Amino acid sequence: MVDDGRLRAARSSGGQRLVDGASLALLAKPARKKSAAVVVAQSARNHFPGIITRVIKDRVAAQVEIQAGPHRLVSLLTREAVDELGLKPGMPAVAVIKATNVGVELRRD
Repeated sequence: MVDDGRLRAARSSGGQRLVDGASLALLAKPARKKSAAVVVAQSARNHFPGIITRVIKDRVAAQVEIQAGPHRLVSLLTREAVDELGLKPGMPAVAVIKATNVGVELRRD
């Protein structure tokens, strides 16, 4: 994908390709399609590991979009929380859902 221009990358001093996270986030966003599947039951708690595809901030609030497989999840947070977590497109994150709230977790490898 780097060779055909779909992803931006740089070379490390050892020659490995370092893929640009924001470029990967754009590629990870699937085309929007309507699903014919109907959800009949779901868990009260879910964790969706994915990649941050978009962060929009104003003076007080922020919106963070995470692409987790075929799922696009949006979380509304305070700007302060987004700044403290350093959330940016291309970062791996986990959308944590309980009831109608979506939180964001960062995991340490």
